[in-house]
Order: sequence, then structure tokens, then C-alpha cells
Amino acid sequence: MVADSGATGAEQQRLAEADTDRALWRRWGPYLSERQWGTVREDYSTNGDAWSYFTHDQARSRAYRWGEDGIAGVSDDKQRLCFSLALWNGRDPILKERMFGLTNQEGNHGEDVKEYYFHLDSTPTHSYMKYLYKYPQGEFPYADLVDTNRARTRRDFEYELLDTGIFDEDRYFDVFVEYAKAGPEDLLIEITAHNRGPEDATLHLLPTLWFRHTWSWAGGTAVPKLTRTPDAVRADHEELGTRWLYCDTDAPALFTENDTNNERIFGSPNPTPYVKDGIDRFVVHGETGAVNPAQTGTKVALHDTRTVPAGESVTVRLRLADTELADPWGEFGPTMDTRRTEADEFFETVVPDGMSEDERRVVRQALAGMLWSKQYYYLDVERWLEEHGVDPLGVDPRVRNSAWYHMVNDEVMSMPDTWEYPWFAAWDLAFHSVALAMVDIGFAKSQLEVLLRRLYLHPNGQIPAYEWNFGDVNPPVHAWATLFVYELEKHRTGRGDRAFLENSFQKLMKNFTWWLNRKDVDGNNVFQGGFLGLDNIGVFDRSAPLPTGGHIDQADGTAWMALYCQNLLEMAIELAVDNPVYVEQAQTLFEHFAWIAVATGRMGKDNESLWDEEDGFFYDVLRLPDGSATRLKVRSLVGLIPLAATSVVGAWIDRRFPELAAGAKEFVERHPAVAAIVSSREGLGPGVAGRHLFALFGEDRLRRVLSRMLDEDEFLGPHGIRSLSRYHAEHPYTFEVHGETFGVGYLPAESDSGMFGGNSNWRGPVWFPVNVLLIRALLNLHAYHGEDFRVECPTGSGRHLNLYEVAREIADRLTSTFLSGPDGHRPVHGAQAKFAKDPHWKDLILFYEYFHGDDGAGLGASHQTGWTGLAAATATLFRLVGSGDWGALREEPLS
Repeated sequence: MVADSGATGAEQQRLAEADTDRALWRRWGPYLSERQWGTVREDYSTNGDAWSYFTHDQARSRAYRWGEDGIAGVSDDKQRLCFSLALWNGRDPILKERMFGLTNQEGNHGEDVKEYYFHLDSTPTHSYMKYLYKYPQGEFPYADLVDTNRARTRRDFEYELLDTGIFDEDRYFDVFVEYAKAGPEDLLIEITAHNRGPEDATLHLLPTLWFRHTWSWAGGTAVPKLTRTPDAVRADHEELGTRWLYCDTDAPALFTENDTNNERIFGSPNPTPYVKDGIDRFVVHGETGAVNPAQTGTKVALHDTRTVPAGESVTVRLRLADTELADPWGEFGPTMDTRRTEADEFFETVVPDGMSEDERRVVRQALAGMLWSKQYYYLDVERWLEEHGVDPLGVDPRVRNSAWYHMVNDEVMSMPDTWEYPWFAAWDLAFHSVALAMVDIGFAKSQLEVLLRRLYLHPNGQIPAYEWNFGDVNPPVHAWATLFVYELEKHRTGRGDRAFLENSFQKLMKNFTWWLNRKDVDGNNVFQGGFLGLDNIGVFDRSAPLPTGGHIDQADGTAWMALYCQNLLEMAIELAVDNPVYVEQAQTLFEHFAWIAVATGRMGKDNESLWDEEDGFFYDVLRLPDGSATRLKVRSLVGLIPLAATSVVGAWIDRRFPELAAGAKEFVERHPAVAAIVSSREGLGPGVAGRHLFALFGEDRLRRVLSRMLDEDEFLGPHGIRSLSRYHAEHPYTFEVHGETFGVGYLPAESDSGMFGGNSNWRGPVWFPVNVLLIRALLNLHAYHGEDFRVECPTGSGRHLNLYEVAREIADRLTSTFLSGPDGHRPVHGAQAKFAKDPHWKDLILFYEYFHGDDGAGLGASHQTGWTGLAAATATLFRLVGSGDWGALREEPLS
């Protein structure tokens, strides 16, 4: 699933140079956010309402504290110098400098970007990138989008930009932005604007260069400087050095400062008339005094005004170089063409043979979205707390993240969505790394390592969750992703990066211990953990005090810990090949897993067991203050996560580590409860080729759970495994407490619950990350059980498949979400006809946060090619790994 390390293509060579620091090919990239306003970092309010404290309306006038945003933007890897595109159509009330969207309070389904833009292409070193923004020619309907969505209920559809009629008669510009690197720090930029409308139209193109504002936050920091030279704009920065921006037109340069317009925002005087919104005021409002006639500042736009004939296009070329050039244009065209060709050649090594053109398009755009979603993320939490008046040595519960004073975030990181989620999230990042490993194994490993560094990992061992609450608890999938990426590289190159694995293992053991100590209330190896990323999947908000009192023993929380044990056990075995001390670690982890398996599998009494024998399914158990317990019988992913906790190891460990085998046997014999679980699982001796299976169920329970998961009237949807069984459409689950009824019903699209803001729904839609976990588990189960273990798929169909074929069936359904049908319709685009019929829209694909459980329409964040970038993996996996090949991975020769 990863580009062949033996390939000698130009991009592979650049990656090799970047990985060994021979050339800084990753220095410049799409590291600019698409939304910095409304984030926690920029929130200095007294009530923690980040959306209201720093609004979109303020963003054009107010300097950011911790980052920058822009359209199709790039920056260096510390975001000192930034470049992006601004536009004006002559009608909008403001310059289009950043993407517009609704805040959590404005949208009927929460925050949501209301623009059409597409990440079309990128190589992993960003030697070539391509981006498309669709800019309306009429006045952008800002107020209409806010007012109409705000008036709608949770049960109504969202009001989208296409619904406003702004694209009628194709009165818009397709604005393509392409980047190509002539060298590690020499960027060629080509902007091409197509008039798709029936009449000539005027367009103001304003390529913009500016410095991130750093000078007023810390005393003694030098102010960088932009100045006009006869041939270029010169940028001087004490750390970055000098850069030159060239343009192939004589567009006038509009200079101002990247400083807050205090007069507009705070009603206080400005020390200079040249402030952040000076270019907007000059272009849109004709305020000639708003830009600096001295041609100097910290922000500049080259103002190129064109009348674009109907059906025609115009092009502007720029070059941002680290040397002064006598002729910036001589090799511009050939170099740009070469980088386009090299990008094609690179992806030929990524996309396997036998894929259709449309499948290749899906894979390439999914990976482009992953690569465009990198962002420089800066937050010094101790300093942020000091600026909020909080003593960093004393936790203040009134201020978020006050227990995380040790954190210093100063990295290029993979974002879930650079508009809606322009901040890292721990379990998202794990899945991102798996997808990114297809094209850039070095960057993928760095992303897994970063959250385990001392400046991120809490001293108590907790991994930071996400910006809104670092102390929240995400599913512990970091070890799963680390092992996955390690195995991918080992499979590709024939050798594993043991240093990466060992470093990660040591830190992960610290986090594993934190889970053991913090999330097992009764000390009985059944775990809690809170909402665990599944937001509103249950009857109650699992991260808040329960209306009943007591606590919930979570089927998914317990299964996540079982999976964590399995992954760490596999790591320890791998590391023991070179260092026998890890045999003892492996033995300890095996015993941890065994006790979790006992706790999960016990029959229990009075509804205390997570397993329900009557239903053949795993459920959460509500434990009440009086000591009684009851199962919360919601058939959801909560009960399928135990299936994901499945690992297989090869028979070679018996030969290589007989002491481990003997120790496991002795442990089982010494503990009757463990022996009872083992003996009750007929058929769980050595499997195909002597392989060993670690799972929370025997064959009978496996078949029963699969019969529900593969039932099209329950979990198996046309586009993947649903998060909630469709059974609950006719049979919603309810629970009454003190006269109040709490309920969960099947909702294939958006949630009708306000839990977690309302724009996240685990009550029916399909989510890619957990589908991939289940696919991997099925492949492991097939490696153990072999060809003869077959189940009905779909349930009731009379069609029997082995588990490899079941996994492929689910993967094919997931991939079909993005593929064009005979009528040109892609399920992801829902009922939007323009995406199906229009030649300028039909090959453009969006990778949403989650997908309608019945028809596959995209929902939630529209550019979450973070974990939905896994679509590239599901589309290619079964063309690269045959049924026998996956099992053979368990038997790879040790390096």
C-alpha cells in the first residue's frame, strides 16, 4: 500500500533527501490554515466562547495571535512567511481572503464551511500541488446563508451555497492555483481563472504575501519587512532570511501592515493608518489612504484586474524564491510541466494496476486532500494560560486546558479538516497516519511520534485529545496505527524501523498504564473512558455525570483496551527479536489481555455482563448507586468494537520464544477463570499455519455478532457498516429516569440531538475509521480461520463468503460512495445534480466527515480527508493484498 522504496522516480528521490535532511523539500507546503478565527487559540474571552470572541467578520481586520489562514495558501514550516490568493468580483461587500462558514450557533447542524473548493493534487514533498476554488460572480450570499440555516431545525437539510442560486447560469470563476518547486525553497505559482459564465466578467486577482504577526506579542522580536524593488517584492525576516516574490504582470503592489485595525474592532485609535484590512478597504471601498504609498509593510497584495471573456481564462504567474533572479521566467513553463509529469509518475507507483480511471481519481484526490490538510500548529499552552491570567502551576477549572501547561505545540501536523477542525485530534491523527503512509512513510511516522513527545504527552501519561479539551479521552488507537505503519514499511522494504517502534512502545506503555489506573473504576478490567470519540452514540452523554448516578461499564472502552493490549503485545514480540527483555513485557501484556477477555466474556448475573446471550451482542452496562446493573441495549458500534479487538501472530513465536509460550500456558492453568474462558472457546487452538488468535469471543459469538453486522436491515448499509443498527428505526431504545425519557433511534443522516454540538452523528451514518478497523479485524480472522470459515453475507441472502471476501465486500461498498454511476451520479454528492451533470463539477470529489447510512451522501465536515482519506486505502488494499498474502504477513521473515 506504499510507494516502492526501490523506485527511482524524482519524487521518491526528493522524499529520500528530505528524510535524511540532505534537502529541505518539506520546508514549504500548504501549512496555512483555512480558518484561524473561532479557534481556542485565538479565544481570550471570559466565557470560553471561541466562535463569538473572534468572528469571521473580524478576521479581515484583526491580527491573529497563533496562526494565519488563507485561500490555497502556503507557508514555510514555521509559518513565518505566508502566501495565498485573495479575490474580488466587483460586487462582494468584502475581499474574499478566506473561506466563509457558519459557526456552531449559526448552523442547524453545527459549524460548516459554505464554499466550494477542492484539493486536486499534491505530491508528498509538495513539489507539485493543485487547488480549485469556485468563486461566484454575483454578490456572495453571506446573510442568506446565515439567516436561512439559523432558521432551520436539526431535522431539516442544511442550506448550501448551491441552493442559493449563486451558481445559476454558471456565473462563476473556476480559479485554479498550482504550485511547483524549482528547488526546495523556490516556488513557482500559476493562477488560472476560467469564466464559466455566459458573459464577460471582471475579476480582481490579488496574490498576497505577508508575515505572521509575531512582533507585538513578545518584547524584542524584530519586525520583518516587505519592500518593493524594481522587479519584485523583497521579504526580509531575521530567521527566515530574504525572499523575493516575482510576478509576470505589472500589477501594482498594495502594502499595509498585518496589525489589528483597533479603531474598527475595539474603538481605539490606530498608531498607523496601514492595518490588516487596508487592502480590503482600498480595493472594495476605494479608500486610497488605506495602503502605504511608501511601498513597504508586513502584508502586500499584487492587484491584477482582468476582464475575463465568457468561456475564456486568464493566467498570472508568480515565483517566490530564496535568491534574486535575473530571469524568473525562462524555465518556468518547462519546470511546471516537469513537476506535473513527475506527480503523475509518482502516483503510478501508488495506485495499483487494474483500477479504473475513476477509481484512480478517487485515490488521488483522497491523498491530495490528506496532503493539503497539513498545517503549522502553534500553541504554547503555558504562555496562553499566562495571557489568560492563570497561574500555570495551579489548575483553574474555569479555563480550559489549564492542566496542560507543559504543552508546546510547534509542528506541521495533519489536521482533520483545515476549516472545520483546524487543530489536531489524537484518534484522528492515528488514522491519518495510516493513510499518509501510502505516500510518505517518514511523515506518517513523525505524526505518530509527535503526540508521544514530552512536550505533548502529559506527565501522567495521557495523550492530548484535541484543542477544545486536551484532557478529554479519545479511543486509544495510537498503538494500532503505530503497528500498522510499522508493518507497512516492513512489508514494503523488508525491514522494520525498530528505533521508531521501540521509542513508540516505551511512550505507549506509559499511556497504557494511565488507562489502567484512571479508567477502570472498580478495578475489574472493565473500562469506562467517557464518550470515547463516539459523541452521541448512546442514551446518555457518557462524558458527563449520569442522571441516574453511578457509571457505565463500556463495551467499547473495554474492547479498546483489549486492542491496545494486543497491539502492545505484538510490538513487544517484535522487539524481543533483538532484545530478550521484551519477552517479559510480552508476558505481562498477554496476562493483561487475558483478564480483559475474562471480564468481557463472563456470563455474569443480573445483567452485569457486557455480553447478552439472548441477543448475541455486546452492550454497555449501567451500574447504579444501589449496586444494581442493567444493560443499555442499543445495537451500535459500541457492540462491534469488540470485534475490532482481534489480532493474529504467527507460529514462529512458539519456536523463537518457547518461554513465552510456556509462561502463557502456566498462567492459564494457574487461574481457573482464565482457563474457563479458554476452554469454552472451541476451535481457538492454533489456526491456519499454526497461527494464534487473540480475541474477545469464540466461534459461536463471532458468528452471532457477524450475523447482525452483515444484516442489511441492521448494520450493513450499501456504503459500509452503519454506526447504529437500522433495527432502531422501528424500535428506538428508550430509558426513563425521574420521569424523563432518554432515547436513541436510527438517524441515517444528521442527528436530532444537541449532544456535542449536533454536527456529529453516530446514530446511523457510516464512518470510515471504524469501518477500516473492522476490515482489518476480518482480515486477521481470515488469516486465522482460513478459507473454510464462511458466513452468510448479506445475512439471509444464501450467499456464503469467507472472511477475506466479507472484508472486501465492505471495502467495495465504502469505495462505491465516491464512484460515478452510469448516470454520472456519485452517492457522496447526494441530490446535487450539478455534481452529476456539469462537466466542470462531475470529476470533483469531496471527502466528508461521515456518510448517510442509506444512500451514502456526504455529511458533516466536507473536507475531512483526515480519516476519510482512508478511502484511498480501502480502494487499493484488496488489489495489493490477496487472501493468502494477508496471512503471510504474520509469517514474514524477521529482519
